[in-house]
Amino acid sequence: MTLQNVSPEKVGLSSERLARLMAVLQREVADQRLPGAVAVVARHGKLALMDSVGQLNPRTGEAMHNDARFRIYSMTKPIVSVAAMMLVEQGRLLLADPVAKYLPEFAQQNVAMNGEATELQPVMRDATVHDLLRHTAGLTYEFLGSGPVQRQYAQLRLGSRDRSLADFTQQLAALPLMYQPGQMFEYSRATDVLGRVIEVISAQPLQQFLQEQLFEPLRMPNTAFTVPPEFHDHIAEPFARDPDGGLQMKVIDVRTDATLASGGGGLISTAQDYARFLHFLLNRGELDGVRLLGPRTVDFMTTDHLGDIPVAPGGSRALLPAGHGFGLGFAVRKHLGVAPVPGSVGTYFWGGLAGTSFFVDPALDMFACLMLQAPNQREYYRMLFRDMVYAALLD
Repeated sequence: MTLQNVSPEKVGLSSERLARLMAVLQREVADQRLPGAVAVVARHGKLALMDSVGQLNPRTGEAMHNDARFRIYSMTKPIVSVAAMMLVEQGRLLLADPVAKYLPEFAQQNVAMNGEATELQPVMRDATVHDLLRHTAGLTYEFLGSGPVQRQYAQLRLGSRDRSLADFTQQLAALPLMYQPGQMFEYSRATDVLGRVIEVISAQPLQQFLQEQLFEPLRMPNTAFTVPPEFHDHIAEPFARDPDGGLQMKVIDVRTDATLASGGGGLISTAQDYARFLHFLLNRGELDGVRLLGPRTVDFMTTDHLGDIPVAPGGSRALLPAGHGFGLGFAVRKHLGVAPVPGSVGTYFWGGLAGTSFFVDPALDMFACLMLQAPNQREYYRMLFRDMVYAALLD
């Protein structure tokens, strides 16, 4: 069943204040900073808001609608993290397992010393599956900086979707690590590697595993690594030029099958589909009588797993706000204050490079999701949305 629509007041939210949220998004559309968006707010298992503003495609002028398909980029990571934890629950994977147990190319890697890719030191221990899930495997992203290791990522075009996942992990494993495994949180291509681990254990392509084990049971029919031809006119598009004058990011082409199934950033989804996934998480692993994870496993995933492990400076620090840690696929709020956006202790969230974002607040029995394609403005809209959703709470 779909989430039942109710009056916001019935679940402790303000109709007037949710209308204000949509009016602000509409103002952003009118100011031509935002092409269009779909906003979802749900509480106590009921849908208080699902509405759209603006244009689906600025080039054609077609209006945005609730069934639009969005490139969700890194909002793929929580889905693949859930898939990995399903294998843990089935006794087929341990978080303490070295990645090299499944992908031998990751055995005995080297670490770049002082950031220099020519001065190498052997790892003190191999990265584990736990490290992949919490981004402490020593890997990085080429767009988080311009150090020697990141330049090697860029030179090898590790963001290309033209190689298989098996070829991707072979090439990635041959590069030096940025940090010793377990010693630094550095947001990275670790979830792409996790996708390959899932393939090896399940003996299935990642696309097939996710389709059969998650998307079909959770009834998420519009979530996949490509958009079928009959729905090409449902794809939400960004502006051709950045409205703030920056360098516009080129978004991935989702109309054709990519060779690479990127577990870190390759999925396309709709507001309705992703709302079902978030409802499943808020329900601690169950939706509509289908249980894919045990409640304690979801609790375990959505608590801080960094402890005293520091966060790398630069791009990773910017992604993990003050007062937050990181769990198994999610940023997790540790303090009521400190961070520049509201939220309860235990709130978990993440977003995607093209602008999509979500948060789940178990203390308030609430989740919210904002779907848009505005890459350079993503952080602004993420914070704006969070501010205005919490402002709509009446209890």
